[in-house]
Amino acid sequence: MKETSSADYEAAKRAVLDYVEAVYEADPSKIERSVHHDLNKGGFFKKDAGAVYNFTSMTFTDIVELSKNYNKDSRIPEDAPKDVIIFDMTGQIASVKLVAWWGIDYMHLAKYEDKWMIVNVLWQTYPDQDARLAKLEGKK
Repeated sequence: MKETSSADYEAAKRAVLDYVEAVYEADPSKIERSVHHDLNKGGFFKKDAGAVYNFTSMTFTDIVELSKNYNKDSRIPEDAPKDVIIFDMTGQIASVKLVAWWGIDYMHLAKYEDKWMIVNVLWQTYPDQDARLAKLEGKK
């Protein structure tokens, strides 16, 4: 089995940072260089405080489009989290957790022709999302 180098760890971390920064900065070019075209992304979110979780899925094209507009109104704070935790990595695959403004993303990355790319994302808004949504809706 091929050993994983510190350069591999840094490259995988950079791919995840490109993903989150693409959304934070409304820069789809960072998605295009860090996310594989066969992306499988799905996640759970709440539309309103007290609501049940809804599931949504996205394609590569969907996340590129989302990254163009999600933060156009600068609703994401400048100090928004972008913490990357690499759980495990072998020569070709990695399992990673991202803590971001919108919630938690669990990711699988794969190395294609010496480039680390995100291929799977499963995410959820924060468990305390009800309180956050209630505040945004002007409720106590």
